[in-house]
This record gives sequence, structure tokens and C-alpha cells, in this order.
Amino acid sequence: AEKKVAEEKKVAEEKKNKQNNDGDNRVSKEKLESNEDLSVTSEETTLESDNLLTPTSLSHIPLEILTDIETKLVYTDEEDIAFEFAKSTSTQAACHDSEKADTLRAPHGSALPCIDQQLLKTLHQASSCYRQNSYKAAVEHFSAALKLCGGGYATGNHLESYPEDISSIASFIETKLAICYLKLKKPGDALDHAHRSITLNPANFQNHLRQAAAFRCLERYSEAARSTMIAEYMYCLTGGTDQHTNKLIKLYWQAMIEEAITDETSFSVMYTPFLTRVKDDNIKKIEKMFAKKHPHYVQHIYTDPHEFHILPQTSDWLALPQQQYLLTVGFKNKHIGKLLESYSKGKLTVFSAQKAPFNTLTKEEAAKFWGNTGKKIMSVMDFVRSTKLTDDCCPCSRGLEKLQYASLLGCMQRIREQSQVINQAMAELATLPYLQDISHQDVNLLQSLMADAMDILGGVRNDNECVWSKIQKV
Repeated sequence: AEKKVAEEKKVAEEKKNKQNNDGDNRVSKEKLESNEDLSVTSEETTLESDNLLTPTSLSHIPLEILTDIETKLVYTDEEDIAFEFAKSTSTQAACHDSEKADTLRAPHGSALPCIDQQLLKTLHQASSCYRQNSYKAAVEHFSAALKLCGGGYATGNHLESYPEDISSIASFIETKLAICYLKLKKPGDALDHAHRSITLNPANFQNHLRQAAAFRCLERYSEAARSTMIAEYMYCLTGGTDQHTNKLIKLYWQAMIEEAITDETSFSVMYTPFLTRVKDDNIKKIEKMFAKKHPHYVQHIYTDPHEFHILPQTSDWLALPQQQYLLTVGFKNKHIGKLLESYSKGKLTVFSAQKAPFNTLTKEEAAKFWGNTGKKIMSVMDFVRSTKLTDDCCPCSRGLEKLQYASLLGCMQRIREQSQVINQAMAELATLPYLQDISHQDVNLLQSLMADAMDILGGVRNDNECVWSKIQKV
């Protein structure tokens, strides 16, 4: 027990030292709140002549700002926004023919899906409980509404329901359940519903923000950062024009990146903005600068010249081209660093402990791999994805990473976590077509991954028969 306490103190001290080191490069709170230009270090300006700019420092976001952002964008009162269903022109025609359904309207006056009367009554009861802070009662009513929706009682005209409308309604209920569980301080349950709300309606930016809030409560900051990055992209993609809302999302994204960096003790990072494609000589200069700034993380230093990253301080999804960055990662553990480099150079992710891929891992073997290697490499991969929206080499790679991780959890018999990670992978894959153009081959892979994931959740298929397991074997 004494040894464990000593180890925990050592980790805490390392985190504190890292936070102090990062604090040397932080800008003032006043500058942060106005979200002005990037703060950058003043040293090593010689890189500018080689089409590189000085490395970027991230700034600290106070907790009160985060809670204010969540109040405005995550815990939104549906009275202000009617219902968050996606607009559907097909439903508008059906609404005119349905006498059993109410036609709801958004604030801007557009028609929304017609809701079955019984379902609508249940939703109003749930919303009433929510507004009275009776979150347990709200969960019961929203859960009942979800069962009605799944039983075919979604829209007023049951025989002519459009799949898009049913998905929008179900997504709305899932996201409200996520909010209720966040209010009940049950972020794990909230995360389950947030994943499913995204799978059903990936285009709603608030679904991604609620996923981010659940990740933040679980102290999974890298994944929270990625969810917020996608939320900001979706906000712009779907025509969001309010600059204040956009600024709040950027601040939240920035805060999650900063928390992820300061929370990590096994690796450190540096972002370097660039103007044109970077040459090998400049990569060496960048890594030399990294070693100087982060002397405790030099067992293995890696900068991928082909992976370009976006930071919230300069992100502008409508501007082409926008400012991009190279990410340099330094490790205390050389083995983990080399693994990351090998993964990033491969066309498809292979996240496995199996040296003989046709053999099934035992629970003990899987647990040993996860404790020694898997947990560490997954935390790095999650962080890398927090500022990298797409993957040109393999668009489905993020989903593959999570599904292979889910298989490992299955080997360790951590069934609830496995189910949650599969739902996370499905949300990631459902969002993918909104993030980038994908080839016909990638579409087929995406559909196969989604189908197999649903079969696993339904208990009709095992991991060894899935697409991601076959990829590992090949």
C-alpha cells in the first residue's frame, strides 16, 4: 500500500511540474477570454525563413468559463429551441395528411417532424420534470418515450413514417437522456446516450458537444477535445453563423486540449505552424527545438510530416486553405513512441496484442497487454485525433481503432465498457461522411464495420467474425 501511495505521489508531482512548465507559456486570462491572436514563444524564430513559424503555446481556460459554456450549449432548455429534430421536407407533406399528430415548428418557422400524440404527451411530461429539476422522473419519461419510438410510435402516420424523421426523433430523446444523466452526475450513462444520439443524427452539433461534456466529466479530455472539434465543424457545415456560439465552442475545444496535455505524464507535445510542405531538414530542427523545450520527453521524438493538424485558435473551416500545424510528440518510453510511429505509417490501424492472430487471447494475456502497452498507446492515439479532423490515408481508421480496442475489452471480459466503445465507434463512423469525401471502397468498409458492430451489440456475431478482426489477421 505504501508503495502504491508513493507511486501516486510521484505521478501527481510529475503532473504538477508539467502544469508549471506549461504555465510559463500561458497568456493572461483577459487575453484568453477575448480569444485574440495565438500566443507564441519568442525563441527559435530562425524557423520562419524555412516556411515554418514559431511553435504555438496553448492557453489556460478557467473552469467557470467551461461551466458557462456548458450551461449555454449543453444544458439547453428545449423551450427555447422547440425540438431539435432535423428539418425534413418529406415530413412536411406527411404532416398535412395526418390528423393524429401535432406539427411542431422551430423558432425560424420551418416545419418539424409530426409526432405521435402518445409520444408527444410523454415527451411533454419528461420536459416538465426536467424543468422542475426532477431528473430521475425525467429519465423515466424519456426512457418510456424511447420505447414508444422503438415500437413504431414515432410519427403521426405510422404507415408512412420516413426513416430520417424516426432517427431525428430518437436522437432527440437520446440526447435529452444524456443531459439528464449529466445532471444526475452519471457521466458513464450520459456517454452511452450521447453516442447513440450522434449515430442517429450526426449533423446536430449539440449532440457532439454533449458527448464532449460526458467525456470531460470522465476526465477523458482528448476524446472531449475531438468531440468539440467535430461540433465546431458541424456548426459551420450546417450553416451556423452566430460568432458568439462559434467562439464558445472554440474555447471549449481549446480547454480540452490544454487539460489533456497537462493531465498526461508519459508524453508531451509541440505544435508548429507551417506555410508550405515541410522538408526533412526542418523536421530535424523542429525535433531539436522540442528536445530543448521538453528535456524529460526525449526517449523517442516523432513528427509526422504528412499529418496536418488544426488548432481552435486559428480554425476557420470555411477558409481555404486554413492554418495547419505539425504535431511533434516526445515520449518517456521509447517502445511506446516507436509503436505510435509504426501505427501512423501504416495504411490501416492494427491495435492488437496478438502475435499469432488466429489464436484467441486469454483474459490474462489481454490484461497484461493493456496494462503494459495498450492503455498508453491508446491515450496517445486519442490525443493525436483531438486536433486532426480527417484521415486521408484511411478515413475509417478512427473507427477501426475503437473497434479493435473493443475486441480487447471483450477479451478482458469488460463487457459494459466494450459495448460503450462499440457505440463510440459507430458514432464516429456515422459522422465520417460529413467530415470528408470518401471513396466507394471506403464506403463499403464503413458499411461493413457498422453492420458488424450492430451485430456484436445484438449478440448475433462474435469478434472473430468481424471485419476489424479479419484486417488484423491480414
